Amino acid sequence: MIRVPLSVRWRDLDAFNHVNNSKFLSYLEEARLRWMVTLPGHGMDEHVAPVVAAAHLNYRRPIEWPNEIDIELFVERLGNTSLSVGHRIVGANDPSALYCDGNVVLVWIHRETGQPAALPEPVRAACAPR
Repeated sequence: MIRVPLSVRWRDLDAFNHVNNSKFLSYLEEARLRWMVTLPGHGMDEHVAPVVAAAHLNYRRPIEWPNEIDIELFVERLGNTSLSVGHRIVGANDPSALYCDGNVVLVWIHRETGQPAALPEPVRAACAPR
C-alpha cells in the first residue's frame, strides 16, 4: 500500500531512552493517514468513515534516538466492511532491523448510525491485487 519514512523525535522517548510503545501507534496512524489522503475522498464521504476496530503490535526491538524509520503498510485481508492493514516498522537505512510488526483492522461505519458500511469503491480499488 505505502512505505512512509519518518524521523524519530526526541519527544518520542520514554524514561528508558527508547521510543515509548504508544508512539508506535502514532507512527502507524501517520502512515495510514498518508495512505488515505492518496485516495479519492480520502477513503470516506459524508455518510461513511473508517474507525480502528483492533490493533495488534508485536514489539520486536526498541527504537532508539536518533533514528530514521520506515513504516510499511500492506493489505492482509479485504472484507465487505473492513480492511486488515498489515504493518512493519523497520530501519530506513537497514530494512532488516525490524522494530514492530502486526496489523490494524479498520471498519467503515455509517456516520449517523455507527453501523458497519460497505467499503468505499476507492478503498477497494486501491487494495486490489496488482
